[in-house]
Amino acid sequence: MRSLPELKAECSRCVALCCMALPFDKGEDFALDKPALHPCPNLTDHHCTIHDSLRERGFPGCARYDCLGAGQRVVEEVFGDADWQHDASLRAPMGEAFAILRRVHAGLELLSVAERLSLPEPLSRERAELRALYHPQADWTLAMLRAFAAQDPDKRLQAFLKALRPHV
Repeated sequence: MRSLPELKAECSRCVALCCMALPFDKGEDFALDKPALHPCPNLTDHHCTIHDSLRERGFPGCARYDCLGAGQRVVEEVFGDADWQHDASLRAPMGEAFAILRRVHAGLELLSVAERLSLPEPLSRERAELRALYHPQADWTLAMLRAFAAQDPDKRLQAFLKALRPHV
């Protein structure tokens, strides 16, 4: 069984995917509107020009955001170190992969906590099957991520988590 990826963002290994892929609306968390798949105006060559003062400049949502390591995996594993800033045609596929892999990592985080529980055989088996679904033996590809998302695995994960209540 392959060990789980580190579920921690390493921004230096990413190409600012969250700053491009995610949309945000002007309000409490963001000082301006930004559509999905468009670079934030505060982004310059993979670096946020206001990173040291995000909260003060009206971007507490950015300061709180954590991709759980999905960004660097999309760049390195799914796209072989390709960069949307050098090839704008990669914005949409990288943004799509980022959104799905972020969901994968959120699921893996929950499954990691569940692995600490002593469970009856049926739930233990479901936990192992979910782990395999969220963390396949092969590296992720965009096609694999799309197939994963099409299965609606979050519904299955939520049912599993509900079944854990008596064991927590």
